[in-house]
Amino acid sequence: MAADVKTPVYNLSEEEEKKEIVRQYRALLKLLKPKLKQGDKELVRMAFEMAADAHKTMRRKSGEPYILHPIAVARICVEEIGLGVRSTICALLHDTVEDTDLTLEDVERAFGAEIARIIDGLTKISNVVDTNTTQQAENFKKILLTLTDDPRVILIKLADRLHNMRTLDSMKREKQLKISSETVYVYAPLAHRMGLYSIKTEMEDLSMKYLEPDTYREIARKLAETRRERTRYINDFIRPIKEGLEKSGLNVEVYGRPKSIHSIWNKMKKKGVAFEEVYDLFAIRVILDSPPESEKQDCWKAYSMITDMYIPLPERLRDWLSNPKSNGYEALHTTVMGSQGRWVEVQIRTKRMNEIAEKGLAAHWKYKEGSSDESRFDKWFMQIREALTHDVNSIDFLQDFKTSFLAEEIYVYTPKGDVKMLPVGATALDFAFSVHSAVGSKCIGAKVNHKLVPLGHKLRSGDQIEIITSNKQKPNEDWLGFVVTTKAKTKIKDALKEEKRKIADDGKYVLQKKLEGIGAAVSQANIDEVTAFYKQLSPLDLYYQIAIKNIDLKELKEEFQVLGDKLVLIKQAKPEPETKHTEADHSKPGQKKDNELIIFGESSDKIVYTLANCCKPIPGDDVFGFVSTGKGLIIHRTNCPNAARLMSNFGHRVVKTKWAKNKEISFLTGLKILGLDDVGVIHKITNLISGEMKVNIAALTVEAREGLFEGNVKLFVHDKEELDELVNRLKKLPGIEAVERYDMELV
Repeated sequence: MAADVKTPVYNLSEEEEKKEIVRQYRALLKLLKPKLKQGDKELVRMAFEMAADAHKTMRRKSGEPYILHPIAVARICVEEIGLGVRSTICALLHDTVEDTDLTLEDVERAFGAEIARIIDGLTKISNVVDTNTTQQAENFKKILLTLTDDPRVILIKLADRLHNMRTLDSMKREKQLKISSETVYVYAPLAHRMGLYSIKTEMEDLSMKYLEPDTYREIARKLAETRRERTRYINDFIRPIKEGLEKSGLNVEVYGRPKSIHSIWNKMKKKGVAFEEVYDLFAIRVILDSPPESEKQDCWKAYSMITDMYIPLPERLRDWLSNPKSNGYEALHTTVMGSQGRWVEVQIRTKRMNEIAEKGLAAHWKYKEGSSDESRFDKWFMQIREALTHDVNSIDFLQDFKTSFLAEEIYVYTPKGDVKMLPVGATALDFAFSVHSAVGSKCIGAKVNHKLVPLGHKLRSGDQIEIITSNKQKPNEDWLGFVVTTKAKTKIKDALKEEKRKIADDGKYVLQKKLEGIGAAVSQANIDEVTAFYKQLSPLDLYYQIAIKNIDLKELKEEFQVLGDKLVLIKQAKPEPETKHTEADHSKPGQKKDNELIIFGESSDKIVYTLANCCKPIPGDDVFGFVSTGKGLIIHRTNCPNAARLMSNFGHRVVKTKWAKNKEISFLTGLKILGLDDVGVIHKITNLISGEMKVNIAALTVEAREGLFEGNVKLFVHDKEELDELVNRLKKLPGIEAVERYDMELV
């Protein structure tokens, strides 16, 4: 079901409600007007009435009538994605089959098989992120099958998710975290891959608003403060470009737009710089009104003139005119030096290219009509279809799909000059498998641009690759560590499984003999009993472990008795000792070990938990609890590098968590300090931390090079408040350039 979200407090009377529904519906019809053919208006009206009737008793959390949600989704489909009448009907009805008494048969009777099929796809999609993970992977496969059959399913789903994100404010905190994580993990990359850049950007920004609210607000505030100065700078930068291009006879529109908050934050993290140092806070768009036959020529002409006015950064030229992205994106990007020593990104494209950039797949189809060439989209769909034919029944499916199909792509060449499209990060071995499974399985090396390279060599756009094979070669476990495409991973796993099965046959024979020897039947029930006893995931794993002599079955006689011909466990296997630790593990010597730091809801029951090593949360951090198998409850920061993956893939295991006040316990955290290597600077730092702030230092390492130093300090703090105060005071010390908290594991 579409997440049950709401808009700000809603308090309209029944009469006003009806007027609002009619107003929104009329606004939708107005947007649809250019696309309406004879009889379409009546069909849309029928869909609206069916949906309004089916949802008539339903309200959203805000109290508003539920029907406003499908109308809003339909508006996004038409206005922001460029879809037409049939998609509007599907958007209006997208929640009916799942949430109301309306059936798929009712929809098919009223609107035909095509619309029923799309709604069936949308209904399947809605279950994807709420069930257990294996089921989730299966559902995701169903979505992708529908996607390759009719991509409108995914486009309508993206519109649904975007509206949910826009109205997420009054959901419970844990629901906000879960929905935002799913959005940033799967839906935003999918929107990007479908060419919907503005939707992808808005989804990322809205997710960040809930996942990292403090950082989001801080960047938004700084953007607002610098808006006036930025606008002045953009106008001064644009003026000569517009005048020059118009003088040369080009019909052009030039404007500036700020980068999204999410992309600014990514740059700050990637480059380790402050907001003030992000050099391209905005991009300039140059949109040319050119006829199809002179598009490329005009774009390069504009590029040539702009780089005559401003000095370009050669390594930042991106040519997606000659080689469009698989989602149809075409443009020229360059970064040039403007006045005041600022780098500015300039994007050059035509009106047609701009529409494809804004509306992605829907616009791409519009321009493709009447053209016979197979688009990159078609190739992408074909690759997905191929991946789906493999029997992938694991929770790795979603992760594999992300790395294979949602990543940016590179273009590489075979020795004959044929183009292959692979995800960024793909290796020579991925390329070998993309040529043919048999080539991949026998690959022993490759020549990239005529130079010999190992299997794990990462490819770059433009590389030409020749694969070297040997009949003696076969896949091994290590290969899984450096391939990224789903096809390569699946084929390697299949080959390893086959190899494992051959070895496991010996183990199966040994087990059968052992069971017969103690008078037990060689039955599935008995084999399952032994598999569970040895904590193996499947009988195949059990046979394999027996064959390679990791299990020798001597405990069978001692631990089991045979009743009739059935194995019965005499006593439960001893549970493995659990390593439980709470914050007290990091506490100062002599402190009480039974203090509790977290409470769930309003209860204050004592709960054993572990603090995640990947992000080392401390009191005051925004956190969530994750129930892991085997390790119990693990506490992560919501901006932990693993948070989005955990909350999207295992939403049902996420527990609402908050800190209880407790000043007696200290937590290990770490800071990276950068500055000028000056006499006494280390003394100043340690004096402030230990002397003035009375914070215990666990470890301190300093590396000085060419007049700069980098210090890594691990320390025990009580909470985030104390850490923030320490960071602010360290930044004020003379010679200190930057102080950052570790995001990585503290070892």
